[in-house]
Amino acid sequence: MSRLLTAVLSLAVLFSAAYTPVPDIQQREVRYTDFARNRVAVIGDSYTTGSDQGGNGSRGWTPRVWEELTEHGIAVSPTVAAEGGAGYCTRGNRGGVFEDLTIRAVKPDDVLVVFFGSRNDMQVEPTRLSVAMYGTLRLARQIARSAELLVIGPPWPTTDPPPEVLRIRDVLSYQADLAGATFVDPIAARWFAGRPELIGKDGVHPTDAGHAYMAEKIAPLISSKLHPF
Repeated sequence: MSRLLTAVLSLAVLFSAAYTPVPDIQQREVRYTDFARNRVAVIGDSYTTGSDQGGNGSRGWTPRVWEELTEHGIAVSPTVAAEGGAGYCTRGNRGGVFEDLTIRAVKPDDVLVVFFGSRNDMQVEPTRLSVAMYGTLRLARQIARSAELLVIGPPWPTTDPPPEVLRIRDVLSYQADLAGATFVDPIAARWFAGRPELIGKDGVHPTDAGHAYMAEKIAPLISSKLHPF
């Protein structure tokens, strides 16, 4: 009887071990697959990092967008590489240009790469700027071959941007078209026109309200490129 009882108990333990973990394992695999399917890279400047005027931590536009997408059933695994003062040609406060940030952020399995900016290239000669934009967008394509590209031009806090910023916008629009990217023009869309409360006292950087506003504008642009879970 002792051997029979031991055998029955052993079978019960084996049966429980064989079947109990299966649903949990399957659930984790499905969630991982969904998040991996929506890997997103973002490259930007201080409009993405936040500043002393606002948009730091969870108040920045990127975390606001991820939260918004999750609430609407779109899982995202984001990588954000942004640097204050950076542009396609202009080095930021940590020495990087958008090409450097692309190398840091973009992965082969990304489904979307977002570029945002940059007004920091205002002093760059147009031909040099065009070459840098071409090379950076091409690099993103080479790393993430199946990803879509979303290129957002430089915003401006007033209705009268200087010619240098319009030049950046126009060159970037041209290069985005060559790269097969979706180009969004915040200046033409008048993102900040007539909304001085969205820009800080320095007249340049968005406040927390400005970042919430940018999230409202950018979330639909990103969600249209992604898959629900």
